[in-house]
Amino acid sequence: MPLPGLTRDSFNALSFGPALNARIKQARVLMVGAGGIGCELLKNLVLAGFAEIHIVDLDTIDLSNLNRQFLFRHEHIKKPKALVAKEAAHKFNPGVKILAHHANIKDSEFGVEWFGSFKVVFNALDNVEARRHVNKMCLTADVPLIESGTTGFNGQVQVIKKGVTACYDCTPKDAPKSFPVCTIRSTPSQPIHCIVWGKSYLLNEIFGTSEDESAFDHSADGDNAAEIEELKKESEALRKIRQSVGTPEFSRMLFDKVFKTDIDRLRSMEDMWKSRAPPEPLDYDTLIARASDAGVTRDAALADGQKVWTLEENMLVFNDSLDRLSRRVLEVKKAKSSDGSDSIITFDKDDEDTLDFVAASANIRSTLFGIGRKSKFDIKQMAGNIIPAIATTNAIVAGLCVLESFKVLKGEYDRTKEVILTPFRPARLLAPDRSREPNPDCPVCGVFRTSAYVDLERATLNDLVGDFLKLELGYGQKEISVSSDVGILYDPDETDNLGKKLSELGIKQDSFLTITDEDDEEPYVNVVLNIRAAKELDKPVKGASPGDIKIPRKPKKSLPVHSNGTHENGTGSHGNGQDGGTSSKRRRSEAAEEGSSAKRTKATTANPGDDDDVVVLVDNASSGAIVIDDD
Repeated sequence: MPLPGLTRDSFNALSFGPALNARIKQARVLMVGAGGIGCELLKNLVLAGFAEIHIVDLDTIDLSNLNRQFLFRHEHIKKPKALVAKEAAHKFNPGVKILAHHANIKDSEFGVEWFGSFKVVFNALDNVEARRHVNKMCLTADVPLIESGTTGFNGQVQVIKKGVTACYDCTPKDAPKSFPVCTIRSTPSQPIHCIVWGKSYLLNEIFGTSEDESAFDHSADGDNAAEIEELKKESEALRKIRQSVGTPEFSRMLFDKVFKTDIDRLRSMEDMWKSRAPPEPLDYDTLIARASDAGVTRDAALADGQKVWTLEENMLVFNDSLDRLSRRVLEVKKAKSSDGSDSIITFDKDDEDTLDFVAASANIRSTLFGIGRKSKFDIKQMAGNIIPAIATTNAIVAGLCVLESFKVLKGEYDRTKEVILTPFRPARLLAPDRSREPNPDCPVCGVFRTSAYVDLERATLNDLVGDFLKLELGYGQKEISVSSDVGILYDPDETDNLGKKLSELGIKQDSFLTITDEDDEEPYVNVVLNIRAAKELDKPVKGASPGDIKIPRKPKKSLPVHSNGTHENGTGSHGNGQDGGTSSKRRRSEAAEEGSSAKRTKATTANPGDDDDVVVLVDNASSGAIVIDDD
């Protein structure tokens, strides 16, 4: 039973200490993502009493979210996550101001100045592209970012502060898994190969925007020129069949093409099957008859997503999903006939129509090649790149995010931790380590960032290069290159764009330009310039930072020591004539890359020598709070 006279704020002041509690009640924070981590994090932020919380999320609520995203209920399905999360969390603490944005964090309305209005930004995202965008925007706005993520039972929390700690991109990230195109299209050997074929090739050729190139590895195309040419012919034939969408013959035409004609062609290439069994083609009428004789029904198959469907069941689901997708295409075409725009359908793991089509197509293809079939549930996991999410992991990581934010609010970046949640380590569940220092070679935070006000209606590239970069930023007579997301706009050999307006070159509010010093002698680090649109300037381009700007120079890299032609490590490595004394320009393609005191007391166990049994308490006399020190 609570003590009389104690309010929520009084309890928070006792828990956090008056000083930190005051900072929390004044903090305006941003949370990007309202999913698994986001729901837990928003609950924590609201209960802690943060003054103003902004939520940005583009997604809507799906049935599969309800087992771990506890702010949502069944009646919320198909509603925006951000809006529902706001309404649910506000009931915990009506005194907190919550603003929800059902939008993409990459939208132009969320610019650098908007990011700069927050005290702390929390990332609760599930994809690398959005994480990189928020990382870049926070570095540009010089706002601390708390990055987090979970993978099954594993989790991680990282504090990112410009010039103090490593950023998200300081460590290279693994590229998305891709597969050789010939393996996917001609010689599959695993279920995933057939799933990628159904999702990224067949679905896109019939209902999408041709094949999803990101799923395929074309590095070996030159070694299989003849086969690649045949595959291009197959794609062209499918595009012709696409014109028959909605006709009675559509399902048969598509089936015969991909499961009979294309298979017969592959079987004719005898050299391909010397060490493996060739695929077996299927006949449409024969399979339909077998399904009828066996009493197989579509509804029975679709009723159990955990079951591995028979070939006949896959055939019925294939036809049924094609009918459903065809009706959707025709409806969209009818609705868009006035503007002439095309109608496309893309894969979504939560879209039953596309999932059924991919599952059935992949299983039929697997059967042809003697590969084991998978259940619809398994295919959804694989096609959607789903890693099972654990509610407890999300809750732990969200709690760690808020604990690290307290250090950020107090400016104690020397005490922030990069925490790894590793449940299978025998020593400890949480493995905290001091935040890493920035990587000087990082293309994102290893650059110098600055901003400029630009009158986009009159500023030309020459105004930017000649007046601002060379005079105001101090590049002078240095050879430089200027590039944007689309490529190089200017370098000493590319001057055609100098007379063009920046707006003509695709430059707009919150665009980023990378300036690369091409000189060999003491070059500046790459500069990333944020464009801020402005009018009524005394000149077309003007620096946004007051006073002189000092761009740091690239540190000199120490050269290996050679003695009598042998490297000092004794490996016998020799110079190749391209040592540090050789003058050579760096490749210009690189320009496209973004480029208080406290007294401590110890409480020890019977074995004071065991460091794992030592608990360090910090008694902060100024705030009255006692916290566990995780140094």
